[in-house]
Order: sequence, then structure tokens, then C-alpha cells
Amino acid sequence: MTTVRAKKNLGQHFLNDKNIAQKIVESLQANNLNKVLEIGPGMGVLTKFLLQNKSFETSVVEIDRESVDYLNQHFPELKERIISHDFLKLNLHTYFQEPFAIIGNFPYNISSQIFFKVLEYRNQVPEVVGMLQKEVAERLAAGPGSKTYGILSVFLQAYYDIEYLFTVHENVFSPPPKVKSGVIRLTRNQTERLNCNEKLFTSIVKMAFNQRRKTMRNSLKSMIQSEDLKTNPIFDKRPEQLGVAEFEMIARLIEEQETGSNQAQ
Repeated sequence: MTTVRAKKNLGQHFLNDKNIAQKIVESLQANNLNKVLEIGPGMGVLTKFLLQNKSFETSVVEIDRESVDYLNQHFPELKERIISHDFLKLNLHTYFQEPFAIIGNFPYNISSQIFFKVLEYRNQVPEVVGMLQKEVAERLAAGPGSKTYGILSVFLQAYYDIEYLFTVHENVFSPPPKVKSGVIRLTRNQTERLNCNEKLFTSIVKMAFNQRRKTMRNSLKSMIQSEDLKTNPIFDKRPEQLGVAEFEMIARLIEEQETGSNQAQ
């Protein structure tokens, strides 16, 4: 088998520039890590450079049967480390008992879902280097005050430091996508758990950004009962003006208000 046919339904765009592939792999710092999981290796343009780094024990997860056959044929050194599965349905604890890094040219159509999955395994995944649609990459790395800052930006930035590394043009892919790509790196921060009720934090962030033009006071109207909260200036802001710490503070204020009203009864 000399090549793999790109399948539209899998969002496959094969990178064919080896210099960019090497640059992506070299972006992985993998401090004190030797386990690396590549998502969607396709024909192994990143895999080749990962395998050249002898400090990495590289595994790959690939849903496309044709790609799996190609990898088996061209990378026999991967042996038992080709996981023929859908990454989104994978129980990663089955394959990794210790920390591991994630890298990949992520399919555009599931890149957000990949990052939600990363969040589930955040205590086992200290670093991620991913190439994805440029607008999505910029959104994840954007800070408060940016028009592109959103729900996933907040969730990821609660647990990871995110850097936008570089842009990749359409003409280095086969077939070329209609948009540019961006490479980002996520590095796990020191936060083990949020300084508030995490379930409430999640609800607040989603509720606020689903009505992002409104102030927090208006979007969270159903949650704000006490007069003190109604006049608190933090609720004058819109969600894109708030960092993780401010969303945590809002979650604490709302929870304390509920606790206070229960005590009053």
C-alpha cells in the first residue's frame, strides 16, 4: 500500500510538509514524560519524527482501517502500539496507567470534542500539542477581552496554560482544507481542583456564553436571588470580560447565597 485515500467523513487532510511535521513534534516538550499518544496519524508524517525520538514510547490511535493497515506496513516498530479505535470512545486508563502527552493533526470536525476528552483525563495528560483549524486554535488560546474567547477557552484555561505556536497554510495538505490551521500547546498548570463548586462553575460558564451579549446579571438572572448579589459590580460584566478566577468567584457567591438563604430558613 503506497498511500491512503483521504476520507471526507473523517475530516482527513494529510500534512505533506516534513519540515512542518518536524516542527510540530519538536514543540512537544514532554518534560519527564516518555509516553506519547498521537491521535489520527494517517500516513504517519508526525509518527516518523516521534519514533526518531528514542526518549518517547509512542502509541497511535487511528479510526481509519486503511490508515491502520498502512501504519502496520510502514512502521513495524510500532508493533502492538497501534490502537485501532475511535479516540472519543476510548477508555484511556486501559492503555495508560501513568502520565502521557497527546499530539496530533486533529480532524477539524472533532477537535473541540478531543479537548473535552483531554479535560476528563487532565490529571494524566500534562501536555498536548495539536494542529487544528486556525480560528479554533486562536479561540482556545484567547484570553478575556477577546471576541473569540468562549466556553472551551475558560474550561481549558482553568487547568492548562495555552500557547498559540504557529500558523500552517492550506497548501501543505492533501487535500488542502479551505482554511488555515494553527498549532497550539497546552501545559498542565498547578490547579488540582477549582476553588468553587465545579458543577456550578460549568453551568455558569455555559449559561453566560450562550447569551454572551448580555451582562452576567441578565444571563444568570434565575440564579441571582439576594439583593447583595443583584448590586455586585462583577455582574455588570459580560462573560468574555471574565477570567477563570472571576468565574470561580461568581460560583462561590451564588453558592454562598444559597447556603445563606437555607440558614435563614
